Amino acid sequence: MHDLTRCVHHPAVDEEGYASLAVPTHRASTIVYKDAASFAARKYRGFDGYTYGLHGTPTTRTLEAQLTALHGGVRTVLVPSGQAAVTIVMLSVLMPGDKVLIPDHVYPPVRSFCEDYLVPRGIAYGVYDPLIGAGIAELIDDRTKLVWVESPGSGTMEVQDVPAIVQAAKAKGALVGCDNTWATPLIFKPLAHGADFACEALTKYVGGHSDLLLGSVTVSDIGLRQKMKETLRAFGVGVSPDECQLALRGIETMGLRVAHMGKVSEDFARRLTHSPAVEQVLHPALPSCPGHEFWKRDMGRSSGVFSIVLKPVADATLEAALTALKVFAIGASWGGTRSLIAPMAMKGDRTVNPWTPDGTVLRISIGLEDADDLWNDLDALLVALEQKPTAKVA
Repeated sequence: MHDLTRCVHHPAVDEEGYASLAVPTHRASTIVYKDAASFAARKYRGFDGYTYGLHGTPTTRTLEAQLTALHGGVRTVLVPSGQAAVTIVMLSVLMPGDKVLIPDHVYPPVRSFCEDYLVPRGIAYGVYDPLIGAGIAELIDDRTKLVWVESPGSGTMEVQDVPAIVQAAKAKGALVGCDNTWATPLIFKPLAHGADFACEALTKYVGGHSDLLLGSVTVSDIGLRQKMKETLRAFGVGVSPDECQLALRGIETMGLRVAHMGKVSEDFARRLTHSPAVEQVLHPALPSCPGHEFWKRDMGRSSGVFSIVLKPVADATLEAALTALKVFAIGASWGGTRSLIAPMAMKGDRTVNPWTPDGTVLRISIGLEDADDLWNDLDALLVALEQKPTAKVA
């Protein structure tokens, strides 16, 4: 064997006695076969086998299996983001002439996908009051093939009556998908309540460190997994084993992180109800939050994200107060170790129930900093918003 050949043929090494707690990162584009017959028969390996790196390696399979176990499903499909998890479901089960129902508080890019992508291709969508519960039955017609839920809702945190919506949808032959990113399977398991799809933005609590983009869809029907895998194969969509390895590392501490963040978020939410600068606190654990009774019945504990509605202040005053933050960072996404604040514009995102408060909505994501440091930073922001400009002396 010449040197150039030795450069590209790796020698076999003895792995006897080697064992690691870490999941190996298997990177691959090409999958090699032991003989020509195996290569010719590769299509019979199915989606659980290994045929090409785009369709999975042992690293991605490990993450899929772990998420499947947590959700109590039969299979999990991995996609490049949380938004992709939602859209791949819709692309897999909706055809021209069909219709999907989405809640009024849905993650705004999902609404945009329905309007800008599905509608031009002959797939209709309807928007419903997230608190409609069993009343959604009146909106489900023969065209409706999918009902989407997101609980709690993006920004405004309404908790939906998922079991009632599922029951109504099933009675009319519609599938149900649930964006479960806020709760994670540690707090709520959509499949156990009858949903067909449990979607997660693994970018958030599973990754846990603000350094990866990944999404997942877990199902209890192998046929639905087949449809999604066929769609992904047609689009040429896959995920990186390196991202999956980060998710596998993050998921090991997710239980502790979510539990801590949830306790701090509930404590802060209760304290914030007494702030003169705050019009309303939107946290599922508070009785004043829309859908609190469903949170209490179906979840009972919290993750680290909630919102507050500020009393109206001048834009310059709010910008200065936010800029002065020392511990909280200003940014989108959430679920990482750093605490975040994100000002949100809600009025343009509602069509069923208009958003009427005039004050800015601040979405707060609790991280792992010391709770006293976080509270002092947040309190300083609110105190700055309480101060009124002094009148000029003539």
